Amino acid sequence: QVQLVESGGGLVQAGGSLRLSCVASGRTFRGYAVGWFRQGPGKEREFVAAIGWSGNNTYYADSVRGRFTISRDNAKNTVYLQMNSMKPENTAVYYCAASTLIYSSGGYYRETKYPYWGQGTQVTVSS
Repeated sequence: QVQLVESGGGLVQAGGSLRLSCVASGRTFRGYAVGWFRQGPGKEREFVAAIGWSGNNTYYADSVRGRFTISRDNAKNTVYLQMNSMKPENTAVYYCAASTLIYSSGGYYRETKYPYWGQGTQVTVSS
């Protein structure tokens, strides 16, 4: 079993940048797909980005493609989410999640495919 801890959240002005980190412990991160999801105030949790275990495959929600970048460093057991050109509507609690149960590209977008979740980190974008 893997434990996940997110960090890097905070308050940023619109147009600014933040980098979130998701650090895994308990066992090696290698072999796990990792996704970032977010839940804004009064909204359901939604998919943001995901990365395959090798880092070669990445997936993005349409709303963040071109502004957010997901990457990973398996040697450090860490996955990153670089968020640029941020908007007030990006305000949310951001969660990372990990899985060894994803066998097709469509699975990366589905939160039910991820059994392991972090506690979340708050991101607030001011206008």
